[in-house]
Amino acid sequence: MLDGSSLFVFPSDLVAEGVDEVLARVRGYGAGAVTVAVAYHQARDVMPHGAAGRVVHRRDGVFLPLPPEVWAGVRLRPPVQEEAEVAAVERLAERAAPGGVLAWTVFLHNTTLGAAHPDVCAETCFGDRLLADLCPAHPDVADYAVALARTAAAAGPVVAESLAYGTFDHGHHHERSFVPLGPGERVLLGLCFCQHCGRAAARAGVDVERLRAAVAAHLGRALTGEAPGTPDDPAALCAAVGEDLAEFLAARQGVVTELTRRVARAVHADGGRLIYLDLTGALLGYGSGTPEGPVAAEQGWRTGVDVAALAALVDGYACLGYVRDVDRLRADVASVVEAAGRCPVRVVLRPGHPDTADAANLAEKVAVCAFLGARAVDFYNYGMYPWPVLSRIPAALAQVSA
Repeated sequence: MLDGSSLFVFPSDLVAEGVDEVLARVRGYGAGAVTVAVAYHQARDVMPHGAAGRVVHRRDGVFLPLPPEVWAGVRLRPPVQEEAEVAAVERLAERAAPGGVLAWTVFLHNTTLGAAHPDVCAETCFGDRLLADLCPAHPDVADYAVALARTAAAAGPVVAESLAYGTFDHGHHHERSFVPLGPGERVLLGLCFCQHCGRAAARAGVDVERLRAAVAAHLGRALTGEAPGTPDDPAALCAAVGEDLAEFLAARQGVVTELTRRVARAVHADGGRLIYLDLTGALLGYGSGTPEGPVAAEQGWRTGVDVAALAALVDGYACLGYVRDVDRLRADVASVVEAAGRCPVRVVLRPGHPDTADAANLAEKVAVCAFLGARAVDFYNYGMYPWPVLSRIPAALAQVSA
């Protein structure tokens, strides 16, 4: 039995359709809460029932005022979004029932801040900066994450997205590569070798300069077509660049865990709650809904995520069930529920393309999540699916509601 559910919503939906209208529809679908974006990143989205346009260009920034006492002395300051959207989020908080708003917060995926402050971004083995990804090991980024979390917590429990390392494949805009890189090479190209990550790895006994040189040499051969593609699993990557890559990856997990610990402490000190949103499911099956390889809980190393360590710090753990096949969903959710221990688990499902063919398929997925012990199922995304797809939600929830 589930004891909670929500729909992910953008402030632009609230402005275009009206706060009360969106709330009424969400409640009509049987969901008890709105997970509203209070800090987001650049994107271009197709909105099939958008009252103010069918293609929406989003920009980096927050949909809440920045309290001066929270942001005093913080070097990285995000832009504030349009006044109408900020006002809509405020009205949503006023109109929703207690517990009816979750504060969906994108943390370290921010091209605007990265472009303005390249020194805080992930640094490849070649010294290139990945401007869409703020490095979680950088002290200024940690200060920013704490201030952002405290700001978001004023709207409701914080759903923390991108509170981890980014990846090479998910970053900037109009990305191009005409070199056929293997999946392992793409992982290596996204590793951060900035001085702060280097210090963390050195404390774990890694010869960071040797590893950087080995990764650069391997990628150099790949970029000239001299090396075959490498599988994207730790054993194969260690074979390619050296066994100390394993300790390097573990050090990254330590960095993300420590940053999350600091953010959680700040949120808890303010009387708030923190839900960690693990993006591993999106990395594995975002475009196709057909993830491959080990189960989700075993693949968090890609972004520095250690499910068990993080779940011990937070008030909820959300995983992305972006999967067509119900058996694969069952395996992924079971792995996260087991690793999270006593921490309540939420599963985010897409009720339509590319994961879900029809209402029966969605109902089966929701039932699987409930059977495995998930406490809530959330649906992504209100504005991005047509009405007939959203209409699949009520029956799916009704079969498992407490």
